[in-house]
Amino acid sequence: ASRTRRRGEMTTHGADEWAGMDLSVRRGNDHDPAWFKGLAGLEDHYDMVIIGAGISGCVFAERGSKELGLKSLIIDKRDHIGGNCYDFINKHGFRVSQYGVHLFHTKFDRVWKYVNEFSEWMDYEHRVKGKVDVGDGYKVVPIPPSQETVNTLFNAGVHSEADMEAWLDARRSANDNPQNGEESALTRAGSELYEAIFKYYTKKQWDKFPEELDASVLARIPVRTNTDDRYFTDPHQALPKDGYTRIFENMIMADPNITVRLNVDFFELRDKLPKSGLTVFTGPIDAYYASQGLPKLEYRSLRFFEEYHEPDAEGGDHPGFYQPCLQLNYPGPEVDFTRIVEYKHKPNQPKAARESKGTVIFKEYSCDHGEPYYPVPNPANHELFVRYQELAAKETGVCFVGRLASYKYFNMDQAFLNALEMFDEMKAGGRVEARTELGEGDGPK
Repeated sequence: ASRTRRRGEMTTHGADEWAGMDLSVRRGNDHDPAWFKGLAGLEDHYDMVIIGAGISGCVFAERGSKELGLKSLIIDKRDHIGGNCYDFINKHGFRVSQYGVHLFHTKFDRVWKYVNEFSEWMDYEHRVKGKVDVGDGYKVVPIPPSQETVNTLFNAGVHSEADMEAWLDARRSANDNPQNGEESALTRAGSELYEAIFKYYTKKQWDKFPEELDASVLARIPVRTNTDDRYFTDPHQALPKDGYTRIFENMIMADPNITVRLNVDFFELRDKLPKSGLTVFTGPIDAYYASQGLPKLEYRSLRFFEEYHEPDAEGGDHPGFYQPCLQLNYPGPEVDFTRIVEYKHKPNQPKAARESKGTVIFKEYSCDHGEPYYPVPNPANHELFVRYQELAAKETGVCFVGRLASYKYFNMDQAFLNALEMFDEMKAGGRVEARTELGEGDGPK
C-alpha cells in the first residue's frame, strides 16, 4: 500500500509556477552571505559584468579569471547559482532538481575534461520507460522505441535488427517531402508507434498535434532497430557525485576575482550597475531588447507537482520505489502530465535517502507561461530571432551567450562547449574560429 501526502492540491497551472513543489527546505549547498547584499559593497568597475549565474555565465567568469586574470561581477535575479541545473536536498532528504531532471552526457572530450575539474562523477546511463496502453492495459516499455517496445505492445515477433527494419518498413509511409510533423513522424515510425508513443505526447508537450507543427519538429524522433535501451549513446554519461550545484560552487566560490550578487534583476538595476569592459548577457535575447517594441519569442515552460509516498518495501516489481525507473513517460491522452520523475533512483542520492522508506515523485506538465525552457520552432519565431540577432550584432561591448541568448535548446554539454568556444573567441579579440557543430539538443523528453 502507498500513503500519499500532497502539498497544495492544484487544479490549474496558474501564475505561481512553484506552487506544486515544496521549496521550504533547500539544503546541501554552500553560499556566501555577501551574495545577498544587493549592490552594496561593489567596486566601481569590473572587467566583465555577467548577467546569469548558470553554465554560460560561470564559464565566462571562471575562464576569465584563470586564463586572463579578469575580475567579474555575476548577477542573477534568482536566489541561487547554477541556472536550471540547480539542485538541492529537500526536506525528505532527497537530492532533487528545481527545474526538472538533468542528465549529463557528452561526446565532447573538451567538455568532459572541463567538468571533471569541478566534480567527481559517477557512471550513470539513463534509461527511460513509457507506460503505454494500446488497448489491453498499461505496459511498461523502453523509450525510444526498440525491439522490446514493439514486441511488448504489438506482439511483433522481432528478434534482430533486420526483423525490426522489416517491421518498420512495412509501416512507414513513403514521403520525401513531409509537410508537417505528423507526415514526418509517419515516415520514421509508422502509424502504430506514432499513435502509441508520439502523437499525444507531442500534443501534451507543445499544445499542438503533430499535424499542426513544422515537419522539422518530429524529423528526428528516435526509433531504435537494435536492443540498446539507453536513452543516450554518448561515450561519457555520468552524474556529479555531490550534485550539479556543487560544480558551480567549485567554479566560482573560492575565486577572489569573481563577485556574485543574487536576487538582482538586471532590467530593474541596469543603470545602477558598476561599469565594465564587457557585458556578458546570458538571458533571453528578446528581453534585452524589450524596449524596441518587437514581439516576444515563444517558449514552452514546465510545471512540477510533487508527491511524497511510502511504497511497500517488499512487495511489487520495484519494492521501496514508486515506479521502476527514474523517468517514466506517459505518452497517452488519458493523463495530462507527460512524465513522472522519481529521484530516489539516482545513484548520487545521499545514503540516507537511498535507504529511506519514503520517496518523492514529480509529475511534469508542459505549459506556455513561466520559465523559458524550450523554444517553439516555427517560421515566425525563426524570422523574429533573426531580427534580434541583427540587433545584437550591432551592439558594442555586449556578448550574448547561451541557450536563451541563442533561442536554441542546449543540452548541458552543448551549453558548456558553446560558452568555452565563445570565450575563446573573446580572448582572441573577436576572431571567430570554426565553432564545433553542436547538433540538436534533446529538447522535451
